[in-house]
Amino acid sequence: MRGPLGIFSRVGGRQDLGRGAAFWVAFAIVALGLVAFPLFGSAFYLSNLANFFVYVPMGLGLCLLWGYGGILSFGQASFFGISGYVYGIVAQNLSLTPGASLLGVAAAILATVIVAALFGYFVFYGQVSAWIIPLLTLVLSLILETFMAQTAGYQWRIGHVLLGGYNGMTGIPSIQVGPLEFGGASIALYLLTVIAMLLGYLGLRLLVNSHFGYVVVGVRDDVERTRMLGYNVARMQVTVFALAAGLAGLSGVLYVSWGNYINPSSMGLYAATLPVIWTAVGGRSSLIAVTLSTVALKWLADSLAVRGGEYAFLIMGALLLATMLFFPAGIVVSLNRLWRRARRQAP
Repeated sequence: MRGPLGIFSRVGGRQDLGRGAAFWVAFAIVALGLVAFPLFGSAFYLSNLANFFVYVPMGLGLCLLWGYGGILSFGQASFFGISGYVYGIVAQNLSLTPGASLLGVAAAILATVIVAALFGYFVFYGQVSAWIIPLLTLVLSLILETFMAQTAGYQWRIGHVLLGGYNGMTGIPSIQVGPLEFGGASIALYLLTVIAMLLGYLGLRLLVNSHFGYVVVGVRDDVERTRMLGYNVARMQVTVFALAAGLAGLSGVLYVSWGNYINPSSMGLYAATLPVIWTAVGGRSSLIAVTLSTVALKWLADSLAVRGGEYAFLIMGALLLATMLFFPAGIVVSLNRLWRRARRQAP
């Protein structure tokens, strides 16, 4: 089926939870509620919610890569950091140029996708074993964190922008379109993060229910059979890897526009682990589950951090362990299965 009806039927396809009218009515109500929230929400809550929503594209990218593509990556934080730093460098150096921040956004995401495509080319065309890929992506994050932490001197500058070492890069301008600035506690940034989250979810849902998405799942389930059917498996894997990196890059740009700051810890071990926890706890086979878990766990981590960062790290680890032991498919996905089973068994 082609045209608008074909697109709607594909978005509502089988490759995710929630396919009935009730789900889409609830989705529309939540989406409208999020858009209308600035009418009665304070600047404090707008800023906090924007900070939570910033990370959803990165979580969705890992869901696509790991849940649908079968490739576990600890490198999403590295792409988040690359994008944030590139945006900061370009936007600050071109601060007197009209549209500097938009050029920064384009350069940041493009640079992130290129780095990911090059990395993926050597990994997937080299047919690196699946269990080694998580280690390689983790090493990439740790190398970038270590390198950026050593850039504290005045000699470490690009143009007139200091990289800042472990203290980080400061003074990064927010995204600006004409007189409209997308930064801090602004309504504009909040709505931008909401739009990025909703379009990211709907766009990926459309993708995974397309022919391309079914081939990606076929690669996950049986690489050799998919290759025998005539598909270029390595190219598919590189494409998905680069797309997931681009989504992480989008999160990186939104984050620096929100906080006007980035430092090497954004690519460290803890940062590299968080997207994996969000995806595993919600359920890596479902985009909506990962969206919910990313927002919920980011809120939980920030709430715990107020009482001490060690509690956040400990509880996140415990939550991941409990998920692996009792809800291996993810908490949201497992609860959905139990609910559907109970409905079928009800008289």
